[in-house]
Amino acid sequence: MKVPPAQGHGGDGARVARALGLDPASILDLSQSLNPVAVDPRTIVAAHLDALGRYPDPSTARDALADAMNVDPDRLLLTNGGAEAIALVAARLGGSVVEPEFSLHPRGDGPLWRSNPHSPSGLLAAKDDRAVVWDEAFYPLATGQWTRGDTEAVVVGSLTKVLACPGLRVGYVLATSSFIADLRASQYEWSLNGLAADALPDLLATLDLEHDAVRIRALRAQLADLLATHGWHAHPSDANWLLVDAPGLREALAPTGVVVRDCASFGLDGVVRIAVPNESGLTRLGEALESIRSSTHHQGEQ
Repeated sequence: MKVPPAQGHGGDGARVARALGLDPASILDLSQSLNPVAVDPRTIVAAHLDALGRYPDPSTARDALADAMNVDPDRLLLTNGGAEAIALVAARLGGSVVEPEFSLHPRGDGPLWRSNPHSPSGLLAAKDDRAVVWDEAFYPLATGQWTRGDTEAVVVGSLTKVLACPGLRVGYVLATSSFIADLRASQYEWSLNGLAADALPDLLATLDLEHDAVRIRALRAQLADLLATHGWHAHPSDANWLLVDAPGLREALAPTGVVVRDCASFGLDGVVRIAVPNESGLTRLGEALESIRSSTHHQGEQ
């Protein structure tokens, strides 16, 4: 069976599994860059199933995030994932980017948007770099801090990256209270679902960002070493992923149940982005790389 072509966004492990006749639950999806050391959110979220019988109220969740970030709650708006945060700000401000950049950012003549760390390279912006809108979806995982603190800028973020629960859909905008009030007026009612609103305070209580960032740096170094032993040399990165010049690697790995991200949507043909996995994920990736190397060697002998 043929590996389906990559889409414009990562996280397509389930789609690849279905195309190859694999169990989606068996996939190691390294095309989505999540916190590899996050506490498993399923047990926590399951304790809040009663929220399904109520209309959601995001105020307690917003206050919990404000407390974690040490900001005024009036400066925060919770959203249906980072995608809604981006859409709301883009509708208000417009925007422009310097390519390559994350596909959901607006492409126009408006103010400059930048991801930090940069997507796709994974490199953090310099301290004196500026943008009108910073996308800090991965900043906490790269630095151990919630935000770089540019008070004059608008910040969009994605808690589902930090908490490793992309299906729950929780993002946020951090800006001035007046800007947030304007965005809130244009946001659909009950945009944040009830499970997310109810479970978020407990999910946030599991976080130790400084500790997570240290562990991610160590795992990233192990990932780079693992790739190097198999002949793949990663580009430098501050993020929870590595870029590798590896034409055909996505197609070779997919039948083993490991999915990595094709970066053609960034204009980077032949480059894959590999999320930093946890220890068990590293072991499985190593086994998959050994498997395809052995297969290639065997085919070469025939």
